[in-house]
Amino acid sequence: MKRMSTAVFIAAMIVLSVSAQAKDAKLVTVAGELVDTGCFLAHEAKGPSNADCGTKCVSAGMPMGVLTSKGELYLVTLNHDNPDSYNKLKGMVGENVSVTGAVYQRAGLRAIEATSAKSGK
Repeated sequence: MKRMSTAVFIAAMIVLSVSAQAKDAKLVTVAGELVDTGCFLAHEAKGPSNADCGTKCVSAGMPMGVLTSKGELYLVTLNHDNPDSYNKLKGMVGENVSVTGAVYQRAGLRAIEATSAKSGK
């Protein structure tokens, strides 16, 4: 029973810590091409010629990423309080976009939680 109480306490502290970090996070805008991460990482598929395939992959659940002009890739994550911007991005694969949100980096992976998104057309 004591182990269970300890595990519950630790889990609660982690949730509170992550929640506090998210509220304090500075909003940043990242601009670049929206890619489906699977095809981009596997065979560097990008650009308008990959838009149809990338859109199908994203629609099937493949994660999206923003590839900057410096070659940095940001995984795009869902804002649970307002998923509208994330869902709007699903139709923009292959386009230049601007995504605003909190940026996180863990274990070498960089991500942006989409709170706002627009096409760069």
